[in-house]
Amino acid sequence: MTPELTLIAFIVIVALAFDFLNGFHDAANSIAIVVSTRVLSPGQAVIWAAFFNFVAAFTVGTHVAKTVGKGMVDPTGITVYVILAALIGAIVWNLVTWFFGIPSSSSHALIGGFGGAALVHGGWKVLILAGFQKTILFIFISPLLGMVLGYVLMIIVLNIFQRFTPSAVDGIFRIGQYFSAAAYSLSHGANDSQKTMGIIVALLVAGNQSQLAYHAGSQEIAWWIILCCYAAMAFGTMSGGWRIIKTMGQRITKLKPVGGFCAQTGGAISVFFATYLGVPVSTTHTITGSIIGVGSTTSLSAVRWGVAGNIVWAWILTIPASGLIAGLFEWIFSLMGWS
Repeated sequence: MTPELTLIAFIVIVALAFDFLNGFHDAANSIAIVVSTRVLSPGQAVIWAAFFNFVAAFTVGTHVAKTVGKGMVDPTGITVYVILAALIGAIVWNLVTWFFGIPSSSSHALIGGFGGAALVHGGWKVLILAGFQKTILFIFISPLLGMVLGYVLMIIVLNIFQRFTPSAVDGIFRIGQYFSAAAYSLSHGANDSQKTMGIIVALLVAGNQSQLAYHAGSQEIAWWIILCCYAAMAFGTMSGGWRIIKTMGQRITKLKPVGGFCAQTGGAISVFFATYLGVPVSTTHTITGSIIGVGSTTSLSAVRWGVAGNIVWAWILTIPASGLIAGLFEWIFSLMGWS
């Protein structure tokens, strides 16, 4: 194997490590609600979520991966070291927010790192601003859509089941949460795994190895990339992110099974919608919005707005923070004559 291919193989491993960390970091999105409502134990929940994270590989296309791989940064205007710097920026920011228990977006950390490293390397001309604009717009759309859907679903359910006893409602939606948790994990895997797929495709194009990125004679992403990324995400989810689970499942608002079902269902619909549009949306933002929407049906005071406000600050900071870290590493690589 040539030194160039060895470097590319190493960066692919780093990308899969990020994907693993993404699943680890975002495990809370998939399982916090079903754990906090005590429908599943933590061990059962991570296996349930990881399974549906992986199954998503066979249920959706690769629209998000194509957006990340070719729709945000011109892969012919960057180097493999830009991709490495982008991954380092995203991984560092993920570890910082995981340590402090802040449910920030792994997706936006990757997008911010990619943009920051590319900007330092090639300037504004290598950035495809339309792709970034769409992603940034969904920073606001995804939690609002999740909030509205969570609120509406909760109101509909409360009206339908208003004559049922609390114990009957609890029993029905404890079963319902198996399906809503599966749907949300499916949507999470579908959207988030594709971002790493896109990064690996951009890496191979930048390293003049396009033949490894696509099926022969087509622009469809190779199955080895798809399966590796979904598997890494699933294993990361199985490892869990317990610090963030407490924030998502307990500190924003207290949920019963009926509320958990509505939050997860609203979040899943929102993420599937974004995936269909090819937008690398934040699953963290979306499920947080859904939880707030469900909690606000009881009363606005049922939502701990101080906790929600801290999460919003993490949303705002993620892209620039990861971009700065990645840009710093790209600058260091350039000083060393690597990039």
